[in-house]
Amino acid sequence: MQRNTNQRRAISRVLEEADRPLSPQEVLEHARKDVPNLGIATVYRAVKSMTEEGRLAPVQLPGEAPRYELAGKQHHHHFQCLECNRVFEIDGCPGGLARMVPDGFRLMYHDVVLYGKCDECCEEGAPR
Repeated sequence: MQRNTNQRRAISRVLEEADRPLSPQEVLEHARKDVPNLGIATVYRAVKSMTEEGRLAPVQLPGEAPRYELAGKQHHHHFQCLECNRVFEIDGCPGGLARMVPDGFRLMYHDVVLYGKCDECCEEGAPR
C-alpha cells in the first residue's frame, strides 16, 4: 500500500468522480486543478498501484492505450467519440451473443464498443 499523498488523493478523486473511463493523460489534466505540479509518472504509478489493489479496472479498446474506471461495476460496454476520442460507459448489454458463436465453439466473454460522436461533438440538430 502506498502513502496517501496529496497527489494520490487528487488522482483518486478524479477517477472516483469521473462518469467515464479516463486515460492517464486525462487523469493528469483533471488532477492538476488540485495539484498543479503533478507529473505523468506519478499518475502512472498511482493508476498501476490502484489497479493492483483492485480499485481500478483497465478498459481496453482496439488499437488504444488502456483507460481506467472504478472496479466492481456491473457488466457494461463503451462508446468512443470519434471526434474528441473520449470514452463513455453504456449501461446494459445486448445479450444473446452465444447464438452467434459457430457450432462447437464456446463463448468465454465479450465486449461491445460503439463509435460515433458524443453529444458535445454533435452539431446542433444533427442526427445522433
